[in-house]
Amino acid sequence: MTERIKKSLRESKTARWTALILASLSIFGAYYFNYALSSIKPMLESILGWNSEDFGTYTSAYAWFNVFLFMLIFSGFVLDKLGIRKTGLGATLVMFVGTALNYWAVSHQFPEGSAVYIPLLGEMKLQVLLSSLGFAIFGVGTEAIGITISKAVVRWFKGKEMALAMGMQMAIARLGTLLALAISLPLAKNFTLTAPILFALGIMILGVLSFILFSILDVKLDKSEKSVQLDNSEDEFKIKDIILIISNRGFWYIAILCVLFYSAVFPFLFYATDLMINKYSVSPYLAGLIPSLLPFGTIILTPVFGSIYDKFGKGATIMIIGSMILILVHGVLFIPSITLWWVAAVMVVVLGVGFSLVPSAMWPSVPKIIPEKQLGTAYAVIFWIQNIGLLFIPLILGIVLNSTNPDVSPNKIIVKGAIEKAFTQTLSGNSFTPKEITKAIDKATETVIDSIVQYATYESLAIEEIDTNYVANEIYSSISLNIDMIDFSGDKDMVLEKVIHAGEHNAFKVIEKEKLNLRYDYYYDMLIFLSLSILSLLFAFLLKIEDRKKGYGLEKPNILKE
Repeated sequence: MTERIKKSLRESKTARWTALILASLSIFGAYYFNYALSSIKPMLESILGWNSEDFGTYTSAYAWFNVFLFMLIFSGFVLDKLGIRKTGLGATLVMFVGTALNYWAVSHQFPEGSAVYIPLLGEMKLQVLLSSLGFAIFGVGTEAIGITISKAVVRWFKGKEMALAMGMQMAIARLGTLLALAISLPLAKNFTLTAPILFALGIMILGVLSFILFSILDVKLDKSEKSVQLDNSEDEFKIKDIILIISNRGFWYIAILCVLFYSAVFPFLFYATDLMINKYSVSPYLAGLIPSLLPFGTIILTPVFGSIYDKFGKGATIMIIGSMILILVHGVLFIPSITLWWVAAVMVVVLGVGFSLVPSAMWPSVPKIIPEKQLGTAYAVIFWIQNIGLLFIPLILGIVLNSTNPDVSPNKIIVKGAIEKAFTQTLSGNSFTPKEITKAIDKATETVIDSIVQYATYESLAIEEIDTNYVANEIYSSISLNIDMIDFSGDKDMVLEKVIHAGEHNAFKVIEKEKLNLRYDYYYDMLIFLSLSILSLLFAFLLKIEDRKKGYGLEKPNILKE
């Protein structure tokens, strides 16, 4: 009995794995909300009037405060000073606040043309700005909880199954990514545009409760170690220790590999659903399922590869193989002539293998390069560098997509404007409420745009070759003429369905006849992803060479033999 009391709680396999699950659930919601709006990009454009540059601005906002205000570095200092429990609880609450602001911004009706001038950035839609601010606040909390859980895993699993534990933590978190990619667009189409965000708010509350339970268990770990002679005598972190971190060449190789690798994967997931719709003509209801295969694969494989690293080592080699797979995948997706959906699905599955390999070896390798007392700040600096990529790459992708497809967003606005004019004039005097009319306009607009992208085979004309006023009037006239033939005396819902169908059908015919371009070409964006993949392979090799010189032990197992 006395011997049992003297053991650290981390020696209990049940206790340490329970702690891992509770901590991981707190970040599950973050991974869900991170991709919740990425799946509904087409609806943000057809209903709210966003364009690809607006979407790129929104996705880049995740890293605004973390990069420019150094909030991630500050979070690392806070973590090393205040500890895991206080930092983690604060982070989960910040995530909730950011998500709530985002929900309000997307659901709120702003006056038409509402915009704000931002120095250096120019004019920005007010809704995009406020939604982006919410995402930026959310990003502060997410990155803080990320480094907190990384340090928590090291604390609970040092000398144990650390790579496996980190793999399991990432697997649980990526269940959130899988869920977002798979259900966000169907949720938005079957309920409202804001339904995926409202769902995220509920998950955030569960995340706060989960971390509170983890903290209770972590307190018990402290108590168990007060009565046992463990080596917890490391010096308190000092600001000057950051110099030791950033002067380490191995640290920089792993940090740069991190930013390149993650920039070739995370931003890809932001745009993947839209890519499936536009290049591979996948139905919007199913398009999110293909990108969701990536996190599904990582959920299974990351712990497997982590366990292999724990037992057999070869961490640097694993990262090289993962980077090579990344090049293969983006190389195939880059080829313009390959437009078969099943090829894209296979490549996403293969990408899941690569994305399992690199993180499963990368994160457990950091404690081999950096002392434990500096880990909070070391992880914070790596995540900060990673956030630089997550800030600029999505923004660049959005700008490139918008500039290389200059007619898509204006054409979508033309289609919605014509449908809106026809529906408003016809339905306003027939006992339909403004809310019902707006819902009908949104439904008809998104359906006709989706149908053109998925089924139309014409070679579209450039916007300068089209008389846009003529096209808008043609859509309006064709819809109005057919709606006038509908009998409005029947069931209200049935009448509305007939009106929506008339809008979709007649708008489709005019768009097809006039060869209006509504489909994005992702050629240059995929070229960016391929370039990032090649660079990540280069730094994976440099890291392996540095390990040979300095003897960090990246190729050695993590589990210490008794």
